[in-house]
Amino acid sequence: MSELLQHWSTLVPSAAKGEADSAVRRRAMDLALAADLPHGRVEAWKYTSLRALARRTPALLSPVTVDATLLAGIPTPRIVFVNGHLDAQATAVDNIAGLHIEPRAVAQVFEFDGPAHALNQVNAALDMGGVDIRVTGMIDSPLHLVWISDSTQSEGSQHNLHRIVLSADSRLNLVESVRSNGAHLHIGTARMEINLGEQSELHHARVQRDDEGASWFLRTEVTLQARSTYRRVDVELGSALSRHELVMHINGDGARVFSNGILFGDGKRHLDTRLAITHSAQHTGCELNWRGLGTGRSRIAFYGGITIDAGADHTEAALSNRNLLLSEQAEIDTQPVLVIHADEVQAAHGATVGQLDANSLFYLRSRGIDDHTARTLLVAAFVHELLNLIEDEPTRTAFATLLDGALDRVKFV
Repeated sequence: MSELLQHWSTLVPSAAKGEADSAVRRRAMDLALAADLPHGRVEAWKYTSLRALARRTPALLSPVTVDATLLAGIPTPRIVFVNGHLDAQATAVDNIAGLHIEPRAVAQVFEFDGPAHALNQVNAALDMGGVDIRVTGMIDSPLHLVWISDSTQSEGSQHNLHRIVLSADSRLNLVESVRSNGAHLHIGTARMEINLGEQSELHHARVQRDDEGASWFLRTEVTLQARSTYRRVDVELGSALSRHELVMHINGDGARVFSNGILFGDGKRHLDTRLAITHSAQHTGCELNWRGLGTGRSRIAFYGGITIDAGADHTEAALSNRNLLLSEQAEIDTQPVLVIHADEVQAAHGATVGQLDANSLFYLRSRGIDDHTARTLLVAAFVHELLNLIEDEPTRTAFATLLDGALDRVKFV
């Protein structure tokens, strides 16, 4: 039994809010303790080791107030969480027709069991709250959801669950931003449950650039009803360890998913991303384009799984995972998986791991461009096109600026 889970189990009583809430939390922690932290013999975790975390004993993070300048450039409406706590002062949500936001605090059962899901059970046991977002209209202005890790406590943990529900014929543009205020060693678990009603549309952009000492474990679960559309872009730029389980259930006829992602590994960072897309209806589609950059001594693990259930005819599914190794010490592991139980479908998947094209480098250098600039231009072109899925121009520009700042740190060896 890991010291980390044993320590977290002692924090459950202080997190509980009432007898019924305490029972849910205790049950979730009991499941986590029975499973223990996942290890390399668990298939879904074979590329990610938690041994460096197993002996840590982080307390729950306390609420703090951050300087307003840290939110410069993030317009309203916005919802701000600092150290896992809703910051009412920094949050600014005006009365917007069709947008309903309520804080939530009571823990929610996590339905899955076993060592692969131990940290999701921890999230349910130590849930520090979140927001319920309900959309009943066409929301034009982007809603910003901001996570800030503050360094007032050098080491701590935060655990949150957010729920988003779009009613039929509604639309939302959600922008997630994970950032830090100083150096820290925080551990975060986060869950987000999203339900898209018939013919609704959610545009979801997320950038993660927490401190290089942070560890994040995220699970996003999306359910799509008939003719709904989910467009998502992920940009992973920060934290020492970042793992994201992105699960999508396409349950309604005509529903579609578009998901682009950029995994930037530098230094000794470890990124682990797992996509699981299930098509259970007819005439559905998914287009998944994810790219990785491995520099320094970083490691990137990517799993892309698409399952087409029996009866889900006329499905169109495509997965592409392309990666560039930019240093000899970096490592990239990619595993595309396609499981088909239906007829009359169009499905394809592919993955590559390689280096910058020598002919392209020669072309640029022959025109007077130095080697470092030529490599930077090719890498930028490799990843920037994925941002085109972001329709909101200010958001796309902001993400591009952050991405360029990260690429400036690359040392080609």
